[in-house]
Amino acid sequence: MNQPIRALEDQDEPALLRDQFRQLLRYRALLVSGVVVGLLGGGWLALSGEENYTSTGEVVVRSATSDPFAAGASADKGINIGSERQTAVSDTVGSLAAVVLARQGDPVEVGPLLSGLQVTNPPNTLALRFAYTGRTPELARGRAQALADAYLEIRRQRTENSIAHMVQGYRAQLTPLTEQRDQLAEQTSGGNDVTSARANLVVAISELNRKISELRALDTTPGYLTKKPAAPTGPTGAGLPLLLGLGGVVGLALGLLLSWVRLVFDPAVRSTRELVRSLGAPLLGTLPRERATAGTLLAVGRGGSRLAEEYRAVAFRLAYDPSFSRRRRLLVTAPRGDGAAAAAAAVNLAAAFAEMGRDVILVEADLRTPSLAGDLGPAVQGVRPRWAAEGERAWPSDSRMNVDVPGSGAFTLIAGRRTGNVPRALTSPPVGRIIAEGDRPDAVVIVLAPPVLAYADAVALLDRVEGVVVVCDPRDVRRSDLERIREIIEAADGSVLGALLHPARGRYERRALRKAGKRRAKAARYGSAPGPGGNDRSGPEYTGDPAETLGLRTFDSTAGHG
Repeated sequence: MNQPIRALEDQDEPALLRDQFRQLLRYRALLVSGVVVGLLGGGWLALSGEENYTSTGEVVVRSATSDPFAAGASADKGINIGSERQTAVSDTVGSLAAVVLARQGDPVEVGPLLSGLQVTNPPNTLALRFAYTGRTPELARGRAQALADAYLEIRRQRTENSIAHMVQGYRAQLTPLTEQRDQLAEQTSGGNDVTSARANLVVAISELNRKISELRALDTTPGYLTKKPAAPTGPTGAGLPLLLGLGGVVGLALGLLLSWVRLVFDPAVRSTRELVRSLGAPLLGTLPRERATAGTLLAVGRGGSRLAEEYRAVAFRLAYDPSFSRRRRLLVTAPRGDGAAAAAAAVNLAAAFAEMGRDVILVEADLRTPSLAGDLGPAVQGVRPRWAAEGERAWPSDSRMNVDVPGSGAFTLIAGRRTGNVPRALTSPPVGRIIAEGDRPDAVVIVLAPPVLAYADAVALLDRVEGVVVVCDPRDVRRSDLERIREIIEAADGSVLGALLHPARGRYERRALRKAGKRRAKAARYGSAPGPGGNDRSGPEYTGDPAETLGLRTFDSTAGHG
């Protein structure tokens, strides 16, 4: 049974946000592309757009009053500043300003003239701000001045026209009253009634004359130009630095959006949480990247290696895992690929268990492209027996080698060899007896299998090696692959002990793997050359006993030939 997997904290929103942000940062190419596009767009807007200049003037609006200094007089009496703003941008003001500008040598139509005008009202004021944007500083200043003056003139004309209409109405009322008064004045008799009627007429005529006088005395000043438009000293609008900054921000937002879309449709595992959920097993560890280990398998035994310490931590965790400590048999595999990361993990876990004083047997179950003995290089110590040349025998005969880990100990390697019938060789009785060595006290058997989704070799061993460690790169493995691996292992009555994550390969690692692949291809083309266990190596003589050859208690050398 697997170790209990820690439940994911659905309520840990900060952790989830950090996890999602890290997932978006995986697509650095999209982020950089978005920023570059934004910067190019901002630079294009800054360099291709025409320079514009804005001149601003302010007008304070006032109403007509008879005594502006009277106590209690309200300056905004009868003024609707919203209506005044609409008047300022009306065609009437534009037509008058166009006439004035034409006299000054700037002929312009009303529509284009008003298109560059913007009138705003500062809050809690009776001021109108005329801002005009033009191609040149002088053009902007002149048109802003003309429009402000035209607005004041239109407002003055409207006030005077209103006064004139009111005076005309009062005069229309005054004419018949004056005629009646004159008629009554001609009557010499009539008594008190005539006198009273004439007095009433005189009072009415006096009241009308008073109103006419008050209207004529009104101050019709429409307002004041408190800030005259001046020629701007520099262009307005966003400059090159600001547009570049805005372009960068917009580009970053675009890159994040593209990264999010890519993340949604990405079949790869998006986080370690998702990997644990898909595989149904805990995360054993994450291997750091070390450039010094490029092209080499053994990290354990190298001083000051963070990678070796991580392998030791994983081995320690497995050693005290209840599901592993019962039978001490472990199968290491990868989902897909060349299996180089799984090979490195198997070798270093074997070395780490050897450091702990365990009797470790590492079985290379890759019988199609075996390369583990050659990749280990000088660390392999062992020779083939004298009778090995008498005839080719089935694997795992004549495959025992000792691997010396500097300063850490040694472990036994059962190196792979090309075999015609791979499933039959893996399920042969000698292989079963090798795997059964894990039942001995302080013994550990590690089986390195090829990628489980590429070949079914690992499935043939799952009934005898129950515990499986999956080595994968979280950037390359897919969720569907992990779910399929879990289903295959559970169907074979096995269990996934955990996942071991390795970083993406760097340039040096890819180069070393290409060289190793060329060596394997050459060996496959011309036949296997004598490896570290070839006849040209010196070493102790063996008696020819198959049990001594494999380092096992019992072994049938004729097995696997049926």
